[in-house]
Amino acid sequence: MTARSSARPLRLGTRRSPLAMAQAHETRNRLCAAHGWSEDAVEIVPVLASGDKVQDRPLAEIGGKALWTKELDLWLATGEIDIAVHSMKDVETIRPDELTIAALLPRADVRDVLVGASSVAAIPQGATVGTSAPRRAAQMLHQRPDLKVVSFRGNVATRLAKLQAGEADVTLLAAAGLERLGETGVGHPLAVDDWLPAPAQGAIGIECRTDDAATRELLAAIDHAPTRAQVMAERALLLALGGNCHSPIAVLTSGETQLSMRAAIFSPDGAVMLERCAEFASDSDGPAALAATLLAEAPESVRIHFEGAPG
Repeated sequence: MTARSSARPLRLGTRRSPLAMAQAHETRNRLCAAHGWSEDAVEIVPVLASGDKVQDRPLAEIGGKALWTKELDLWLATGEIDIAVHSMKDVETIRPDELTIAALLPRADVRDVLVGASSVAAIPQGATVGTSAPRRAAQMLHQRPDLKVVSFRGNVATRLAKLQAGEADVTLLAAAGLERLGETGVGHPLAVDDWLPAPAQGAIGIECRTDDAATRELLAAIDHAPTRAQVMAERALLLALGGNCHSPIAVLTSGETQLSMRAAIFSPDGAVMLERCAEFASDSDGPAALAATLLAEAPESVRIHFEGAPG
């Protein structure tokens, strides 16, 4: 298929935030390049997500990751859009059967970026860290228990403005998001050897209706197999752990058919961390086995925050 001139444009739903719009444009560009379409073959349809409406409380307190997806899910279900673009780290582990993650774009930089100090060790004693992510809070407190964590929400520009206004001394942002916004000179990336990212960090997913075979075929042209293998393994780990928006989980996977996964779970206060590694085939139950190992070896102070823990 090389043109859509005789058909209506493919309607691509996205959140309205600057980062989400950048991800939508990247998706449109890849689709048009893969199929030889002109840009007007894909119409970008913005939606104001619930998660963007409330900025004064942590996401985990007001409904979790579903607040990023529920409007787009509804629009897909009712046929107002054909596809929806998501940051995969913001997508709930269990999705409706009626929807399918039909494509994953090549994963970008998975690292977190520290803004306000050159390294974790260089953060002043007793400083405040602005983040609303349980993983980032636990990781920071594990390495620097002297620090104080304060709630910090909003898009990249909002959080940088809050930092500039002195609401915190340092904050953490995803390198992939900064890169997609052209903010590559901001902050200091943290090496994954010392600071594991969130599950699926850096990955963009495109979802469509499961019964829409034609659209699934179109999206297959931009699906990146290594990213799919890695992201789906990390989501399988999340599912087996029973992790939710309050569960501090960090993980990174490499490979395509044979995967190498390194994962860590924490107590929310960062006092306890358990980290393990595993290698397994991409189509195996390796993530579930690693989750079982982590939960079996974790102390109660960690296990109580994971629904997958044995009773």
